[in-house]
Amino acid sequence: MRSPKIISSAQQHEAYIQRLLELQQKAHRTTEETKTAKLLIAVIADYEAKYFTVEEVSGVEVLKELMDVNGLRQKDLADDLGGESVVSLILKEKWQLNRQQMKELSQRFHVSPAVFF
Repeated sequence: MRSPKIISSAQQHEAYIQRLLELQQKAHRTTEETKTAKLLIAVIADYEAKYFTVEEVSGVEVLKELMDVNGLRQKDLADDLGGESVVSLILKEKWQLNRQQMKELSQRFHVSPAVFF
């Protein structure tokens, strides 16, 4: 592959992602492949910043989505968050998640605690 250029189409974006994935899966990359991977990351990030919007969501919205995806109900999180009434207040956004609760949730769902801020 030639040196990556600024991405100008969705197809080129997809091709660059595929190439980057291939490079990341290699156990041992050459110096040139490492440089190419870094360039790919930069041009992909630039393209995505221009053409993909990321909607900001609250930690509670993230929690609700994780619960839905994992088929969980409020009572399933009671032990992690301090009781069913606490879960209810958090989901109604009447109470904010504290650091310990974020840590518990991040471990349960295998995500960064930052998603709950």
